[in-house]
Amino acid sequence: MTDAHCHVSCGDPSVRELLCGRDFVGVHPWDAEGADVSFLHGAIAADQLLGVGEIGLDRLRSREISADMRRVFEEQLAIAAESSRPVVLHGAKCWGEVVSAAKRHVGRIPAFLFHGFSRSWGLLGEIAAIGGFVSVGPAVLNGHAANYRRAVTAIPAEMLLVETDRTAESAAECPPVAEVLREVAALRGDSPSSLEELVDSNADRFLAGPHT
Repeated sequence: MTDAHCHVSCGDPSVRELLCGRDFVGVHPWDAEGADVSFLHGAIAADQLLGVGEIGLDRLRSREISADMRRVFEEQLAIAAESSRPVVLHGAKCWGEVVSAAKRHVGRIPAFLFHGFSRSWGLLGEIAAIGGFVSVGPAVLNGHAANYRRAVTAIPAEMLLVETDRTAESAAECPPVAEVLREVAALRGDSPSSLEELVDSNADRFLAGPHT
C-alpha cells in the first residue's frame, strides 16, 4: 500500500511512504522567504532516484503570493526539469497557477503529483493532459465535506493516489492510509483490494520517469 504524501513514517514496513526520508526533497512554499535552493543540485547529483517536492504556491497564510515564493517555486521546477525528476506539487487556494507552471515543463519533468488537490476540480482535464496524478487525503473521511467526497469519484482511475500528509505534529491523530483508501474505494464503488492495486500501480508509474 502506498501513502503518496507523508512527512514522517507511520512505522509500518508494508506501507510505501513517499516524501519520507530522501525520496523527495524541496523547499515548501511556507519556507520560501529568503530561501536558497542551490542545495538541490548536490542532493540530486548524489541520489539518482531523488524527486523534488513538495514545492509550489500557497494562499492559506496570505492572500498575496510573495516574490520569493514564486522565485523559489520556479527555480525548483527548473532544477527538476534539468535533471528530469518527478515533482510533488502544493497549490493551496492557487491550483490554477500551479497547473499553469507545471504545463510549461511538460516533456522535461517526467511526472507531476498534485498533492491534497481540492476545490479546483475543473482543472482535472488539464492535469490529465500532462499525465499528472492527484492524491486524495484524509478530508475524504469528513462526512460533511460533501463536495470533496463527490468530486473524488470523478478523478480518472489512472491519476488517482491516496495520502495522509502525516507530519510529526499530526502523527498521533492522523488516520492510517488504509482508512483513507477504504473510504475512497467505498465512494467509488471499488473494493479496497482492487483500489490498493490501482494506487500502487499509479505510484510505480509516478516514480518511474526517466532520470539523468
